Amino acid sequence: MKISGLKQNKTSSRYIVISTLLIMLFIGPLSVFAQDPGSIATLRQMGKAFASIAEKTSPAVVGLKAERTVTQEYPSMRQWPFGEPFSDPFEFFFRRSPRQREQRAPQQPRRESRTAQGSGFIISPDGYILTNNHMVEESEKIEVELTDGRKFTARIIGTDPDSDVAVVKVDGENLPYLEMADSDALEVGEWVLAIGNPLGLSHTVTAGIVSAKGRSGFGLAYFENFIQTDAAINFGNSGGPLINLDAKVVGINTAIVGSGGNIGIGFAIPINMAKNIYDQLLKSGTVSRGYIGIKYGELESEIASGLGLKEDTKGIYVIEVMEDSPAEKAGIKRYDVIVEFEGKPVEESNEFRNRVAMLNPGTKVEMVVLRNKRRRKITLNLATLPSVAELTGALPQETQKELGFSVEDLTDELAEQYGYKNLSGVIVTSVDDNSQAAEKGIARGALIMEVNQQKVRNTTEFNEAIKDAKKEGTALLFVKRGRYTYFVPLKLSEN
Repeated sequence: MKISGLKQNKTSSRYIVISTLLIMLFIGPLSVFAQDPGSIATLRQMGKAFASIAEKTSPAVVGLKAERTVTQEYPSMRQWPFGEPFSDPFEFFFRRSPRQREQRAPQQPRRESRTAQGSGFIISPDGYILTNNHMVEESEKIEVELTDGRKFTARIIGTDPDSDVAVVKVDGENLPYLEMADSDALEVGEWVLAIGNPLGLSHTVTAGIVSAKGRSGFGLAYFENFIQTDAAINFGNSGGPLINLDAKVVGINTAIVGSGGNIGIGFAIPINMAKNIYDQLLKSGTVSRGYIGIKYGELESEIASGLGLKEDTKGIYVIEVMEDSPAEKAGIKRYDVIVEFEGKPVEESNEFRNRVAMLNPGTKVEMVVLRNKRRRKITLNLATLPSVAELTGALPQETQKELGFSVEDLTDELAEQYGYKNLSGVIVTSVDDNSQAAEKGIARGALIMEVNQQKVRNTTEFNEAIKDAKKEGTALLFVKRGRYTYFVPLKLSEN
């Protein structure tokens, strides 16, 4: 289960009022309803409806156990500053003070097998299962258990980290499965049920309402369009279904807000988005998305006024047009304001990005833009969305996997934490299991100062140095960890 800090989006107070009234209605003193047999009958009817949905859908909800080998760096003494090291199954690194790090030489990390527990649900009688990517990515073994006690070993069909959706499969026939609803038709205030295996408690059912739709900006995935619900979601619910009153899936339970368990704010990936990804992974093993080729921002009142538009104009404004992109070929220009896409209004930038990405490359689309306060209709053919690495200047996923670790800029706070004051470089934030980096002693908190004798002061310079190193087939890293410095040679496949 992923956890996110809460970023407030636009909400309507009427939904808060509705939610509060419903809570008062259904958990109020029973004595109030004792005077009204009709109300008691209504409550019993609703309870039976929930029970019926749970009975019908639970057999297709599965428990997932994903095993992977991890690289664990241990303190020199068995003293854990935060208790025993098993909270999140994929949280493998434990902090020590800079002074403690300086008092010991780099150690060879130990290998351990760890198991993450979560949920999934069968969507076809021949055993295809939807779950979260963060549950199964790079797992060495995935075990699936049904309500009737049957166990299967699953294989990964495909994963999409950009949306946090994964498809796995078990070999079986006439398996129970769930039908998928149209999540676009879902309305705020509708009752939904979340089924999963929170904290290892098999097939737990919770009920609530849809609190909001189209939530984004949490950094949980590149494409975010979450359904927000107050149905109780906890650790282990990851990958389980969010179900409507028709006993059909409307979403994949994915994340919670806060640092602990459920506080009534959970997020699910809309099933329409997941189904599109499922279809592509089943067909080709990869996901392709539509691409226009512009950098843009959400239109605010001050920018609208600066463009000579009314301050309440809704849309997105074009900041930059990519060279040789569909946008450039169609004549889109900087300062254009896109107000319609495929016949529907454009209001939010994240929503626009998701709508474009949901379409296949090659799709012919129509947009309406405002240019010099006049409406213009523009038609273009979508291209294929480049990888996140290509869009952001990050390393390609293949190169990142070869390196076996991730880095970020050395901030003043990190320099203070790790004892790297007055130094420059990039700091290691995570190390992949079974990677050459892990084998050669690179660990979280190490500072990489040079690549092939070239100083690197930030992630941009590091990425460029690694890209150059690929041409040679080797990256020689100059690394500092605590008060020790050493060289680490890494092999890279040549371009």
